[in-house]
Amino acid sequence: MIKKITTLSLIASSAIFAAQTELSPLNVESTIITEVAQNAQLSADLAEALSTSVPSIDMSRRSGIANDILIRGQTRDNISVSVDGTKIQGACVNRMDPPISHIITNQIQDVEVIEGPYDVENFGTMSGGVKIKTKKPTKHFKGEANFAYGTWNHLKFGASASGGNDYVRMLVSASTESSNQYKDGNGNTLAGQIQKNADANPSDKTATGAVLKPQYKDMKAYTKSSLMAKMFIKLTQDQEVRLGYTANRSEGILYANTKMDALYDNSNIYNVKYIVKNLSDTYKKLSLQYYESDVDHPMASKYRVSSNNPMKNNTNHLKTQMQGVKLKNSFELASYKLLIGLDGSKRNWNGDYYNTTTKAPKGKSVGNTTTTNMAFFTKLDKSFDALDMSFGLRYNSTQIAHTTLETRDYTSLNANLVNTYHLDEENKLFFGLGRASRVPDARELYFRNIKNKNTDTTGTPNLNQTTNTELDLGYELQGEMIGLKIKGFYSRLHNYIYIQKDKLVDAFQNVNATVYGAELSASYYATDELTLDLGASYKVGNRDKALVGTTQTGTNLANIAPLRGTLNLSYEYMNESVASMGVRASQAWNKFDGENGEQKLAAWAVLDMKVRHRLNKLFDFTLGVNNLLDATYAQSNTYANLTLVTSGSTGKIMLLNEPGRYIYTNLNAKF
Repeated sequence: MIKKITTLSLIASSAIFAAQTELSPLNVESTIITEVAQNAQLSADLAEALSTSVPSIDMSRRSGIANDILIRGQTRDNISVSVDGTKIQGACVNRMDPPISHIITNQIQDVEVIEGPYDVENFGTMSGGVKIKTKKPTKHFKGEANFAYGTWNHLKFGASASGGNDYVRMLVSASTESSNQYKDGNGNTLAGQIQKNADANPSDKTATGAVLKPQYKDMKAYTKSSLMAKMFIKLTQDQEVRLGYTANRSEGILYANTKMDALYDNSNIYNVKYIVKNLSDTYKKLSLQYYESDVDHPMASKYRVSSNNPMKNNTNHLKTQMQGVKLKNSFELASYKLLIGLDGSKRNWNGDYYNTTTKAPKGKSVGNTTTTNMAFFTKLDKSFDALDMSFGLRYNSTQIAHTTLETRDYTSLNANLVNTYHLDEENKLFFGLGRASRVPDARELYFRNIKNKNTDTTGTPNLNQTTNTELDLGYELQGEMIGLKIKGFYSRLHNYIYIQKDKLVDAFQNVNATVYGAELSASYYATDELTLDLGASYKVGNRDKALVGTTQTGTNLANIAPLRGTLNLSYEYMNESVASMGVRASQAWNKFDGENGEQKLAAWAVLDMKVRHRLNKLFDFTLGVNNLLDATYAQSNTYANLTLVTSGSTGKIMLLNEPGRYIYTNLNAKF
């Protein structure tokens, strides 16, 4: 049966409400989610799929699409994102286009979520990472088409075709999606939530200025299109060249509780990889990869009432480009598996303020900064009867150069040790110990806010790099009737980069902090048809001290969501069709950093239902409803690391509610 094919399907069960992903076997350091494209039936937004699939992941609601993720309370540069080995970064300083938004669910084969500092291959995997693998071209012709329609006139169409011969294989995948503004449980659209905030604070110019102009009040929430093309060329029996290109084009993305919206967001990803296998009995594989990615992202106040004032009709036009080369060598030496590699990357980030109407320049936001990283990495795997051991090491040398401000140089040595002990065929214990660092980004070092006339840096140019030292422990049972995984972690963050609310100069500080918590996954296979799944996560985060040089006294760490979980019951019937009912729930967010923008969020629970009926071998049809009871709730908080709309004299930040009742249908055809 489908449920028993996957290990610990309980984590995937929470995604039955959203993307219905499935899991491959789990490790101490990562979770692999499979069949993302086949089951992505709601949205192209990968953040939504991941946040409902993996207990350690929370989502930061930014819009109807292009949302962000947090792994164990860590986000931005504390986690890394790669697509087919390609490193990609967003251009927006306000996370309107997080890295994960530049690939869509229709194109994805599987996703590996790394929990902790357990990846030496990619630059910046400090507290976690996401490795995305897209679909591969096939030798035999295959095609797929997908059509979805839902509440708020949500339309999505995707199609892919793949085929070739013994020497050349090709794949083309295209998708387009659009939606009107969603409504929360109170019936307010995104524009309505903005207006409600302004009505409650009529004397607050920021709140009233954020209101959409009448002609834009009913604008679409977003329009997004994507194209992916791949060609695999077999040169000899053991040599292959892989070429890939992905284009994303988005327009008019509305960010309700932000002062600006994205006029458009365009990205390109280029990838060339050369692979040689079986060079000798011990030299098993060589791969050499070159990649390049670029993002063009202008955000503006064009749609807002504030732009009626010519002085406030502004655009912050940001661009970023990433280039990289990676060489990997794999060896088998007796019973040892050895990986040795070199990794180099260069990122340029540049941003300019200008008047939207006149195009008159108003200064720099991110001033032409180049971050160059060179690294050596190695990984050694060895099994000793019931004990599997893995050791990884990475040395980084990084330079961050600004055109006019101080150049910074950083070095770090990252290392990890992972052990798995098999008690028997069904039970195992695992242990991980790792240490990894990440450098500050250009925003944290050099960003200039238009509020301070672009003369002083909101960024702090003398920041140190952040280092995470982490311990993971766990137990896993995979029996015939029960699957269970319990995992605990303790993370010590040295020189953690933290922002002080409303500070316009040197707003970032290095602090020391601790994050610890636990994650639970369980499945009960009641019968061959009936499965009960449970997932939950809990974490605590604290700074050692209050921020230096302030009147603040609190030490709660921001972005640490409370206890959250999922419970799902699924029934499999004829022709592998599945009906499911589940609950997603969260404890009240009572422990937060109120001095730096966060606020108390009420507890919430939502009920979701779904039927995926397989009509025949070629077609399946899905009917589902999310948030059946139309609850009004917010799941992400308002930490000052995002620039959001404030309301009232207290400076309280506008919350963005999640979507209310959403009914959707999906027709999928394979041929």
